[in-house]
Amino acid sequence: MSVLPALPGQIRVVEVGLRDGLQAVFDPVLPTEVKVEVVQRLIDAGVREIEAVSFAHPSVLPQLADAAEIMAKVPRPQSVRYRGLVPNLRGAQRAVQTGLDEITVVISADEEVSRRNQNRTTDQLLTELAEIGPLVRESGADLAVGVACAFFAPASGPVVWDRTMAVVDAAVDAGAHGVYLAATSGMEHPYEMVAGIQRVRERHPHLDIGVHLHNRNGLAMTNAIAAMGAGADWLETAFGGLGGDMWFPGDPEVLGNAPTEDLLHVCDMLGVDTGIDLDCYRDIVHFVAEQTGRRPVSFVSRGGSRDELAAAAWPE
Repeated sequence: MSVLPALPGQIRVVEVGLRDGLQAVFDPVLPTEVKVEVVQRLIDAGVREIEAVSFAHPSVLPQLADAAEIMAKVPRPQSVRYRGLVPNLRGAQRAVQTGLDEITVVISADEEVSRRNQNRTTDQLLTELAEIGPLVRESGADLAVGVACAFFAPASGPVVWDRTMAVVDAAVDAGAHGVYLAATSGMEHPYEMVAGIQRVRERHPHLDIGVHLHNRNGLAMTNAIAAMGAGADWLETAFGGLGGDMWFPGDPEVLGNAPTEDLLHVCDMLGVDTGIDLDCYRDIVHFVAEQTGRRPVSFVSRGGSRDELAAAAWPE
């Protein structure tokens, strides 16, 4: 008798490496053409949802200063959805001019993280979200809201669920079609994944629900399995595990976003269709590593795939 939750036949994978990954790379600043090439390679591998850009102020994140140029040059097949992150109303005003399919606002459920990361309180960000919502809808794009520190916060611990749900409720009021619960600290566990998704689903049955995965505690793939079993609509990861949680000390090998290639490997093993070719995707991981000088931290990059191990030969 299986003790695993019933998993879906397929899951949507949202690639956030071009935004949440590259924002942690301060040197070198990659040329726009390289970023566009990464987008094309992702599409060729089967990725259909790409968080390609951020509209943070260029002085804050020079790596992401070319957002408008990227969106002017990327291919536009109908099967691909592009998402851009906006930190505030001004960013949203820039973003709606670029033809994005989806615009995302991230708001922390933890007050201290909100102030340190965005220099504003959670309530201030929620007030601005109410203004961003109509602007996004009028542009024809969808609105998604990410709840940072949805489960656990650095220098604090478990987040009171009422604070997480207050951000979710505000997102719905602003017209969001979906929210994602972010495992921002990388210290979240599967029971939290399941409980969080179920609580949001019970309160807002028609809302698309995603999970943004980090890997500080090594449970990202376990959390992914738990989230899929709980009914998550999509999962967010980054090529090579690039970017993500860099706020507190720790070995870079375990910090940051969950690697997309590990998620693809797990899904392949468990029979969950992502529509993405793992071998093609791993070529992208190596390409990005060459361009950034950051080696991938994924298990499948360092230890190989299940199929590769099965085909290996004992040394003579």
